[in-house]
Amino acid sequence: MDLFKSWLVETPIAHRGFHDDEHPENSISAFKNAIANGYAIELDVQMLSDGTVVVFHDESLSRMTGNDGYLKFLTKQDLPMLKLKNSKESIPTLEETLKAINGESPVIIEIKNNLKVKDLEQKVIDILANYKGEVAVASFNPMVLAYFKQHAPHILRGQLAGYLKNIKMKFITRWGLKRMVLAKKVAGADFIMYEAKTLPNRFVRKFKRLPLIAWTVKSQEEYLRVVKYCDNVVFEGFEPKI
Repeated sequence: MDLFKSWLVETPIAHRGFHDDEHPENSISAFKNAIANGYAIELDVQMLSDGTVVVFHDESLSRMTGNDGYLKFLTKQDLPMLKLKNSKESIPTLEETLKAINGESPVIIEIKNNLKVKDLEQKVIDILANYKGEVAVASFNPMVLAYFKQHAPHILRGQLAGYLKNIKMKFITRWGLKRMVLAKKVAGADFIMYEAKTLPNRFVRKFKRLPLIAWTVKSQEEYLRVVKYCDNVVFEGFEPKI
């Protein structure tokens, strides 16, 4: 399979769905809005205390729901009581999300897991077992991708990386992600997703045989600057004029 001619590079990818004031990020309506406008979809998954896999970005509930507390302590029964801001929508499960997308747009699932690798990853694999649409997984954590490489090698894997100057993490972790030292031999990455504002750089050049997707592009000006150095973009807050 030539990934340079695949869905990974065919159309811009809507970050957390094609969201705006009427369609909250990582919501069913944002995903349907992406489908309606012909975009691929990027979304984030985490796991609740009862093992339910949900589509949500933050660890804290406050920004997107206005409630105190943390996502990891919730159960599936709690979800209907929490509404995504400016909407009547609840936090969707991954199963609900894939049912709504129904293969109509390609999907990149970012696995948000800095803890022990296995439970979340295996649940995602199990959920994807019967899904018929185009799909890939991505993560900053190369061990997450290594799990997919071992247990579901047919699912495309993307290494998320960048300079990550504004993200709190250990120096060695930042150093390794900037250089993607585990992306090949450990993660077995099929494509690279790299921080847009740092492109071009010497670290991505050694991965020139893999598709390069820039994240997250937030203006037409930034798009025109970075598109010369990558194969596709994850965008937010505007529509790229190609």
